[in-house]
Amino acid sequence: MAPDWNGKAIVIMGVSGAGKSTIGQMLGEALKCCYMDADDYHPQANKEKMRNGIPLSEEDRIPWLETLRDALRRSTGNGGTVILGCSALQKHYREILRSADPSYEPGSYISIVKFVLLHAQADVLAARLEKRAAEGKHFMPAKLLQSQMDLLHIDESEGVLKVDATLEPQAIVNIIVQASIIKPQSQRGP
Repeated sequence: MAPDWNGKAIVIMGVSGAGKSTIGQMLGEALKCCYMDADDYHPQANKEKMRNGIPLSEEDRIPWLETLRDALRRSTGNGGTVILGCSALQKHYREILRSADPSYEPGSYISIVKFVLLHAQADVLAARLEKRAAEGKHFMPAKLLQSQMDLLHIDESEGVLKVDATLEPQAIVNIIVQASIIKPQSQRGP
């Protein structure tokens, strides 16, 4: 019997170049649910800043994260499942996204919104970003990678699933689907 994925959001997170879009799309297909790319929710001003090599400020990020939270709430509110590709680099950013769950108690980390960190070494990520830029596929320049890596902070108590982003994409999706933090309560082992 297939797991019941209703009413859950899985955020594929990490710095630019980690593979959030690729894995998010593949996971959405595997779970037969919607994939949302957080980049699509950035206002044009944010995209222009990044394109020009200017890191986003808190004033840029917070309204964007609140928009994403609201989109997650709408998607999960009717029992739907959604995959979101989003950097979600800091704990307070993830707290905003967790609050898409109307029952969420801040700081508890018990939410229908779950997180998967795709991680890799900086040189691997930089090479991916340079390749994307050369192909004209993204607005994020490789020179902003270090600012994102400096912002990335995971507290072990959050229960974020960490997956090696250098694995083959299908292997990453398989790991996520089998992970106990992602499985519904009824599908978890002892």
